[in-house]
Amino acid sequence: MNSSDPYRIPGLELIDHAFEAPLDYLDPRGRQIDLFVREVRDLDPKSSEKPFLVFLQGGPGFRAPIPIQKTGWLKRALTEYRVLMYDTRGNGLSTPVDHQTLGLEGDAAAQAEYLTHFRQDNIVRDAELIRSKLSPGMPWSTIGQSFGGWCTMTYLSLHPEGLKECFIFGGVPGLNRTAREIYEGTFPFVEERNRKYFKKFPMDKARLTKLAKYLEEHEVLFPNGDRISPRIVQTLGMKFGFAYTAEEIHFLLEEAFVKAGDKEIVSQVFKVGLQATVRFDTNPIFAILHEAIYAQGTASGWACDLVQKHNYSHFDDYEDFLFYGEMIFPWMFDEISELKGMKEAANILAEKSDWPQLYDLEVLSRNTVPVACAIYADDMFVNAKFSRETVDAVPNMKAFYTSEYEHCGLRVGGEHLFSRLIDLGRGEVER
Repeated sequence: MNSSDPYRIPGLELIDHAFEAPLDYLDPRGRQIDLFVREVRDLDPKSSEKPFLVFLQGGPGFRAPIPIQKTGWLKRALTEYRVLMYDTRGNGLSTPVDHQTLGLEGDAAAQAEYLTHFRQDNIVRDAELIRSKLSPGMPWSTIGQSFGGWCTMTYLSLHPEGLKECFIFGGVPGLNRTAREIYEGTFPFVEERNRKYFKKFPMDKARLTKLAKYLEEHEVLFPNGDRISPRIVQTLGMKFGFAYTAEEIHFLLEEAFVKAGDKEIVSQVFKVGLQATVRFDTNPIFAILHEAIYAQGTASGWACDLVQKHNYSHFDDYEDFLFYGEMIFPWMFDEISELKGMKEAANILAEKSDWPQLYDLEVLSRNTVPVACAIYADDMFVNAKFSRETVDAVPNMKAFYTSEYEHCGLRVGGEHLFSRLIDLGRGEVER
């Protein structure tokens, strides 16, 4: 372990910690990867005595938040914890995976094998390695956002002895649900979000039909050279699960076309805004392992694509344009330049059927670690029904059910919502 000297930004003291961990824990002396966590403290002279709270980021495929100021949930956390912003393997400063680094792993089979080591189980094993250095012999607390809740449930399965208490925001997984079941449950939510969107902005239906027709008839390129297809435009719906993003989409579409002489062409403003949504240049793990996080002894098999083709083929009708939600399709590996080189590896991973278990139902049935979670009734990303199943099956797990927040509840609700879950987990409120 290597740790920096403490350094300060306004209102916060930071320490950077670097570690090495096995790529494959079945071969602990083999290839090593880098791990990084940033310790965040307030300026209280006694802050070094506070226990740790580990932040488990959403995704998969995103680094931990970079602390800029003491606000929101972090402000509440620092009153009683030191917070560890944990860059999980493959992200941030923890041996990042992108189209450049993955290409160095060799052929598609080698790339796929490498990527099998970047799921929840090894994220948890890495966390335990870090705990053995920073908090030896002492369990710590965790806060999981979205996919961070997946990691939390795996942590409770593999190493419950390492946990004192857990908090989950919009991230309680269905323990036995396959990727196909997930998307069979997701598409109805996405259809409902489309209905609400076009009720609010009915003028956008014609705009999108016009845009789709234009994109089919003309070669329109992103600034990076990728072609813009109608189905790439459909991915804007991934933003539906967050607060105020329907308005963002509407006002982006408002500028979709610009006059050029006696013609209309797709505007640069729209191209740049859309490209910013297709964010796989820096976080391809989100695409390539998106369905693998559900796989336990079965192949994910491009589940979303299968469900769409079998039951929701009307999404292909651009005369009645509909947005997709948080969904990954194989065609993305043909159309998005940063993903093209990963296509073969993605197909290998989609066909892989010998994935290890991520959740130990027997261990979870005896859980003694207090877990408090926020479940959002209208969450487009995480099916509340499946979350309820898990809460009902795991002892000492308490849920705050609410329709007040979207998937971004932790960011929007901040200090208030985190305080609510702390009180729930400690029995100071019942729900």
